[in-house]
Amino acid sequence: MNPPTALIAEDEPLLAGALRADLARLWPELKIVALAGDGQQAVEQALAQRPTLCFLDIRMPGLSGLEAAQALAEDWPDGAPFPLLVFVTAYDQYALQAFDAQAVDYLIKPVDEARLVACIGRLKHRLALQQGAAQALQDSLAQLRGLLGAAAPPPQPRLQMIQAQVGATVHLVPVDEVIYFEAADKYVRVVTKEREHLIRMSLRELLPQLDPALFWQVHRGTVVQARCIASARRDESGKAQLTLRGRPETLVASRLYAHLFKGM
Repeated sequence: MNPPTALIAEDEPLLAGALRADLARLWPELKIVALAGDGQQAVEQALAQRPTLCFLDIRMPGLSGLEAAQALAEDWPDGAPFPLLVFVTAYDQYALQAFDAQAVDYLIKPVDEARLVACIGRLKHRLALQQGAAQALQDSLAQLRGLLGAAAPPPQPRLQMIQAQVGATVHLVPVDEVIYFEAADKYVRVVTKEREHLIRMSLRELLPQLDPALFWQVHRGTVVQARCIASARRDESGKAQLTLRGRPETLVASRLYAHLFKGM
């Protein structure tokens, strides 16, 4: 068996260096193959290196640790063993209950040596029990779904009307006419049956204003109105191809959200 490898994603160089040194001392067989200073770099490095473990800081510039994990789950190559995820966090005790409930390994800043030793023990045990790439991915997907739900911002007043500005004109788009929303850099595409609009808002800001019973997130960058989904066809990779009512294009539901489309 090849020795385990790890990626450390931490935007504070001193903390990243300290964790790397502690791991080298306490788990000398573990090889650190990449250091990343932000979430996007962590995703790119992990996809390139395919480490056994990822230590992800929760709060990083750009993508958070949870968002980076979500991106990895969606973009991970089929058949490759998915890494075990360890989140490094400064969250308070109430928030940590969510991590305990999902059985995800986590470390609290500043990292205590005794806690790190316990974490290493848990990781070694889980690596020994790991039953293939497919099961590792499914376990991580289940954990991420729970964590993303627990970390979701509190709901805000439901949005009824989208105000999309084009030059000096503001178009008023009823939310119930929207077929899907799609992230587009610093904007969100608002797609209706007849046309598209761009609004200067992130999908992260928009989501708490939408009714989750009516609008389903099917990808980290896509939210679809459920009644506008005509069919879902799952492929071998675990993703689902969605056909829509009122639009010709096909959308993809990632492996993280494909569980929404199970036959009754």
